[in-house]
Amino acid sequence: MSPNTITAEETGDRTAPPSRGPVPWHLALVSGASDTSLDAGLAGLKARFTASPAHEDVPVRIRTLGTAPGGHRGAVLAGEGTATELGAKTPAQATASVAFMFPGLGDHYPDMGRDLYRDFPVFRDALDTCARILTPELGLDIRDVLFPAPAPGEHTATAPPVDLRRMLGRDPAPRSENERRLTATRLAQPALFAVEYALARLWDSWGARPSVMIGYSLGEYVAAALAGVLSLKDALTLVARRAALIDALPPGAMLAVMLPEDEVRPLLGAGVCLSAVNGPDFCVAAGPIAAIEALERTLTRHSVVSRRVQTTHAFHSSMMEPVAGPLTELARTLTLHPPRIPYVSNVTGRLITDEEATDPAYFARHLLSPVRFAEGLRSLGTANLLLETGPGQTLSSMATVVRGSEGGAVVASMRHPLERQSDSATALKALGRLWLAGADIDWVGFPASGLDIVADGAATAARDADGPAPTRTEQELHGLWARLLKNEQLPRDASFFEIGGNSLLATRLILRVKRAFGTELSLRQVYEWATLPRMATAIDTLRAGGELARPQEGSSHTGNSLARFTLPNGLTVSHQNEAETRHFYEDIFEHRTYAKNGIRLPDGATVVDVGGNIGLFTLFAHYEAKDVRVFTFEPAPPMFELLSRNVAEHGVDARLFNIGISDTEAEANFTFYPRSSGMSSFHPDDAEEKHNLRTIIANQQKAGADVEVAELISSDELLDVRFEAIDFTATLRPLSAVIREQGIERIDLIKIDVQKSERQVIDGIADEDWPKIQQMVLEAHDADGEVARLVALLESRGFTVRAEQDELYVGTDIHNIYAVRGAR
Repeated sequence: MSPNTITAEETGDRTAPPSRGPVPWHLALVSGASDTSLDAGLAGLKARFTASPAHEDVPVRIRTLGTAPGGHRGAVLAGEGTATELGAKTPAQATASVAFMFPGLGDHYPDMGRDLYRDFPVFRDALDTCARILTPELGLDIRDVLFPAPAPGEHTATAPPVDLRRMLGRDPAPRSENERRLTATRLAQPALFAVEYALARLWDSWGARPSVMIGYSLGEYVAAALAGVLSLKDALTLVARRAALIDALPPGAMLAVMLPEDEVRPLLGAGVCLSAVNGPDFCVAAGPIAAIEALERTLTRHSVVSRRVQTTHAFHSSMMEPVAGPLTELARTLTLHPPRIPYVSNVTGRLITDEEATDPAYFARHLLSPVRFAEGLRSLGTANLLLETGPGQTLSSMATVVRGSEGGAVVASMRHPLERQSDSATALKALGRLWLAGADIDWVGFPASGLDIVADGAATAARDADGPAPTRTEQELHGLWARLLKNEQLPRDASFFEIGGNSLLATRLILRVKRAFGTELSLRQVYEWATLPRMATAIDTLRAGGELARPQEGSSHTGNSLARFTLPNGLTVSHQNEAETRHFYEDIFEHRTYAKNGIRLPDGATVVDVGGNIGLFTLFAHYEAKDVRVFTFEPAPPMFELLSRNVAEHGVDARLFNIGISDTEAEANFTFYPRSSGMSSFHPDDAEEKHNLRTIIANQQKAGADVEVAELISSDELLDVRFEAIDFTATLRPLSAVIREQGIERIDLIKIDVQKSERQVIDGIADEDWPKIQQMVLEAHDADGEVARLVALLESRGFTVRAEQDELYVGTDIHNIYAVRGAR
């Protein structure tokens, strides 16, 4: 039976019958006794789900490889004709506790949770209950506000994964009537509460029960209801009437300020209050509009980064005082109980006490006091996993900064407002991530079955491919690639290295080819015969006793610069090497290395990207803030071609320069390594490059790696192939010359990643341009104490500086430096 699903495109009516049979998305949670069986099982599942929809009557199923569950876990999310592997790992803990985080206003949007309402009865029933309770209070059905019928000519079908133009603030369309209605405090707060409460009930039905909770502003009311402090009816009554009281107050404004609390307070003028402390250097001020505008001007004079918060009122400020009394009196009419589940108080930043939770006056203090969210995150105790239970991903971002890389996984369970992907897919993906992290969830409640590994994807792909039918060797080789790359959908004209292969996987491929075909490819031959048909031909030639011809001249690099890769956040990019692209994506987007080191981008920022590569950082800047303007420099023509293509495809505001940045006007020889583009340089040093690469590969290896593989990846042949070079003559210019020509008055962030040329880039900045620079991130090579000298130089220019070395680079001279203007 195929899915029979009523989609939002077919009807905008929320009252239409829900889907019958399987939901449009399916999550397979896989357990195996070994990495090998897990890899094969995941590849088979992906092939099966891609070939046809998942024929399941439940959205989630646990599949066991072998006769008993194993410690190795994987997850595959299938839907819309695709199947995506979410990861594979052995959890550090089998029962890691989970904390729920409930957002406040800001990331709410029309249609938030529409897919969840359609696909999951538990969510639908909880939201229906909230709607019935709220109707007498609001005089309308909140579901009509959440899930409005589309206007004529409009539909709500799933659009491309990321609406980047909207994200950049360059969508010319005015806000719709539905958006304006949901923005009103009177409706926004009860609507948000209802969605978050229903989402928490859905998670409960999946066996995810929080050990502790934290809410942001309104989100604390959801935590209170789930903890039993308030009945659902009393909580909704309190939320709706509180929202109506606030809605009647004069408008106000709020301003995010990138300073710590003790530095923000002295700058606050009359009527302006500290509204929130969200991080070590991230606060929010609130007050009358004119007073906030004055504060904004003051901060600009002090070169402090700030941005306006989209809001109608000055929440958590003295402007809320007129409703404090009525709110307390309203709370006195309700029955309050001590919490059954611990949760954090926004007022104190600590776990709420029984006395606070049952004090009617607490709700007024909560409205007037600053939200101490950063301190609250530190009060979550031993909770290893944080689950954002509501729309958007703002709390996840803040939690990543506050708790750092050692704070455990942070998982968002609904999409960002500007992403156009299914909330059902996002929630199931979040469940898969919790599975991989070993969350303390009642997994026994999910249907379970054994998994038969069927490796027939090669023949299927071959039948559907254009061109000559693949040989038997190619079909068998397809199976080897699929298991190594964990991907059954392998284009015949794509290089092994364009679709996920790297040096380590290439060495494993050599060993598997030897076992399967009785012949041995060299690493160089893997690179030179890198597509499925070519590699199959090479194997047949060697088995017949023939010899393989070398390319006549130049590099043996086979990439055609036409490969495309969809990043996990939905952006699709043209690239040259999937493994390298994935590494840069994880470093920039997922690990949020910049945010963890205090780097912030305000809306309207100007960014300078020196060493642009294919443009991931340029796209990231636009992903982080609206109306960003980027100046990007990339001297290598192959990289510049990909950079240009990616910028054009996503319509971002970027000026591109096919030049290098230095301390003088000149031309210089640029050595480009097609297979190690991140190490391309104006200062090539063959021995140093090979040492660094050998060290990085060793750091990437898992403990207990195959001895043969260890020998291969340390071989000179691998390094020789990786560092085959193409030379270009590149134009060099000082950065200040470009600053003058482009009329740049302020640089909110400059990123420098130029492989041993960082000193020349910095020396090319004139004295008069240094005050324009607010933040700087650079990769530095610590030759003869260069990192210490750069830190001292930046400190002398008025920056607070932090230098660190990523674990991946331990044993090399590569370090990262983060500099932010002013004291922190």
